[in-house]
Amino acid sequence: MGDFDTGLGFENHTSHASRGDILLYPGGFSETEFLFVYGSSIFASKMGQLAGNHFFTLLEGHEHLADFGKLVLWSGAQDITFTVAD
Repeated sequence: MGDFDTGLGFENHTSHASRGDILLYPGGFSETEFLFVYGSSIFASKMGQLAGNHFFTLLEGHEHLADFGKLVLWSGAQDITFTVAD
């Protein structure tokens, strides 16, 4: 999301996310971005440790997260759609 200004501050933020957590880093020291955590992690950049707003947790499909992470790493950004379960 680069330099996109979300207008958001930090709320429910963490640097230590777990598999299935989705964080929004609203920008500041690094670029604005979503983090899809597919294993235990510590969120950081060249500037040091960062914290993102934990706003969503996947309840199903954890077995696909590592493959998704590798796909993004080797193929770049991917289109994604979220839907609300019934």
